[in-house]
Amino acid sequence: MDTTLPLVQIIILALIQGLTEFLPVSSSAHLILVPKFFQWSSQGLVMDVAVHVGTLGAIFVYFWRDIMKMLKNVPHFLQGNWDTSGSKEILFLMTGTIPAIIFGFILSEIGVAKLHSLGIIGLTSIFYGLLLYGVDKKMPMQRILGEMTCKDAFKIGIAQALALIPGTSRSGACMTMSRYLGFTRLESAKFSFLLSIPAIIAAATLTSYKAIKENQVDVFADAALGAAFSLIAGLMAIHFMMRWLKKFNFTPFVLYRVGLGTFLIILFMLS
Repeated sequence: MDTTLPLVQIIILALIQGLTEFLPVSSSAHLILVPKFFQWSSQGLVMDVAVHVGTLGAIFVYFWRDIMKMLKNVPHFLQGNWDTSGSKEILFLMTGTIPAIIFGFILSEIGVAKLHSLGIIGLTSIFYGLLLYGVDKKMPMQRILGEMTCKDAFKIGIAQALALIPGTSRSGACMTMSRYLGFTRLESAKFSFLLSIPAIIAAATLTSYKAIKENQVDVFADAALGAAFSLIAGLMAIHFMMRWLKKFNFTPFVLYRVGLGTFLIILFMLS
């Protein structure tokens, strides 16, 4: 199978997306940094779509029961009957996605390239890592997703919207806000993963439109490989996080973020 990107580059980019999408360490930061350090040319819009579709597939595979429950309750949701748990989950995911749509539109208008500097990624990595640590240590862990309200979902959505700034981490921001609202670590992670469904679909759709517009649709071999490796890595990351948070906390991820952020700030100051 012919590819236009080196096989190693495809695999590394796909693994980075799959793993860091669900770990609270910022996938966007790593996808910006790794090509810079290896001096790779841009992987292109189609590959961006592929690795995101791969992570979306990982969510569908791991949480297939929750997905099926929501799909079965779509008629109830459309009829305005939000009393069933499945229709409530749909409502919460939609509510939590609204802030990201608004903030994403604003960033698209003003441009985000200036936010890709090593200094900004380093600062956000440290700040949001320490914020996660502080919130996780101080806030109680007593709420489950069955107790969630639209107000909770919207607040978590605001946190997700802030993660459009590189280095923040979408999953990390959502988990931080969920923990602040008193949800358990495991429930916080689960809602963060489910909330990524509309976000990834929206990002993939927008990027696909840009790829078609720019006639970047001739690298299907690359896309297939990227999606496959991203799906596998995503499944591993989700499984790891759900098992890890049953017994342990976020401290190792915080230490990684602080170390990475410090390293990047030093590089920025020396450049």
